[in-house]
Amino acid sequence: MIHIVFQQADIDTLQKAIELDKLLQGQIFNIKDDFAVGPVKGIYETESYQSRRDWWKELLQHSPYIDQLDVVDDKLTAHQLKESLDADFSEQVWIWVAPNQHDVCGYYWLISQLKEYEGRVYILSLNNLPFINEKGNIFYPVDLHEIPAKEFIKAKKLARPVTLSEFELDGDEWKKLCTENGIVRILEGGKKITSKDASYYDNDILKAVSQELQKLQKIFSTLFGKMKLHTGDVFLVWRMRELISEGKLEMQGDWNNGWKDVSLKLPGVAAIDNKPESDITV
Repeated sequence: MIHIVFQQADIDTLQKAIELDKLLQGQIFNIKDDFAVGPVKGIYETESYQSRRDWWKELLQHSPYIDQLDVVDDKLTAHQLKESLDADFSEQVWIWVAPNQHDVCGYYWLISQLKEYEGRVYILSLNNLPFINEKGNIFYPVDLHEIPAKEFIKAKKLARPVTLSEFELDGDEWKKLCTENGIVRILEGGKKITSKDASYYDNDILKAVSQELQKLQKIFSTLFGKMKLHTGDVFLVWRMRELISEGKLEMQGDWNNGWKDVSLKLPGVAAIDNKPESDITV
């Protein structure tokens, strides 16, 4: 059995579940790119794939994750997955998909490459399904790693083969999204993904920034607490920089010194005597 997840935190949670249930024993592959944002037109072509990597490289500048681009090679991961399936015809793939656009877009990117393995590829969709948290309360997880390890014994019962019609329909849906090439893709329920403009999260950002200078970490705390649909901090910082260039945000600090040196505020209010909050390590 091979497990596919879409976030690093999912690996740790799934490994704990495997310790409790040996029937889940298997190799875990992680699709690391966030296909819910960024250019995807011609994504399987070498030139377009490189253009996407260049786009991420630009966004990662001055971030705490500057070195992570070099460890993201999902094309190699997909190749290794296929090699494992070709080497053992009894091998199965279980794709764990939580109800968030990150997982669903990652699923779309991957499933379009696995049609020849129909009958051996399973999906575990957690959409709108209740689980029990550590306090014994019912909740509906958005991310796989939110589920307690012991609950995976129940979750594994969700596994079902991806049907031939799903390979066709989901492949067509991903082709449509790639053609639209919206910089943002959001989940509207189930596996329904809709393309949006790069500015989709801008209003959320502006609502999280005040008329007083605030460090980025403080803004992130406010932002993630209020956003209905989450995206990564790297993408959000890119949009903040775009809003600064448009005059919709004002900045104090130097990006070259990293995120921790930057404070933001809304424009139009004097802040000569205002000092930003004490440094918070990002």
